[in-house]
This record gives sequence, C-alpha cells and structure tokens, in this order.
Amino acid sequence: MRENVVRDKSFAFALRVVRLAKHLQGEKKEFVLSRQVLRSGTAIGALVLEAEHAESKPDFIHKMSLALKEANETLYWLELLHASEYLDRHSFDSIGADSEELVKLLVSIVKTSKGI
Repeated sequence: MRENVVRDKSFAFALRVVRLAKHLQGEKKEFVLSRQVLRSGTAIGALVLEAEHAESKPDFIHKMSLALKEANETLYWLELLHASEYLDRHSFDSIGADSEELVKLLVSIVKTSKGI
C-alpha cells in the first residue's frame, strides 16, 4: 500500500487527541472543551480518508478543505485549553505543534489541488 503522509499524520494526531480527551475527562474532570477537541481532532483524519476516495477533483478539494477547517478548529480548542490551564505549556507545545503541522500540510494540499 502506498504511503500517505497526511493520512498517517492525521491518524496519529487523532490518537493523541483521544488520549488527551481521556486525560482531561478522567484527571481534570473537564468535559465540555475535551469533547470539542475530540470531535474536531478526530474529524480531520476521517475527512482525509474520505478525500482519498473522492468522486472528483472538486470533491477532493472540498473534503480536504473541510479537514483543514477541522484542523484550525482543533488548534483553537487546544489554545483555549492551554489558556484556561487545563493543558500545561509542555503538552500544549507538543500537541499544538502537531496540529500546526497538519494545518500547514492541508493548506499546501488544498492550494496545490486548486492550482494556486
């Protein structure tokens, strides 16, 4: 099977987000923001996988654009978790860097696909 960097990175990121949500809910007793970051952080990979089987180039671009929106939203929730002191600096820097990397990768894919 062919290597797919964005699929692999988005899956690994989703796994980190699941573990983060479990930690936030179990240890910090935080349930609202953790659900938000869980939803958006796992949606990225699902949308990337959908895009792999897009019916057309516009469909591919649309699905990757949605994945990008979810990645941006996830970064927002991570920043809010950090600002509200549910996420310490080290944890935020680590998972935030992964989130920013996904955003950059998805921006590049969308722009290249659009011919920009």
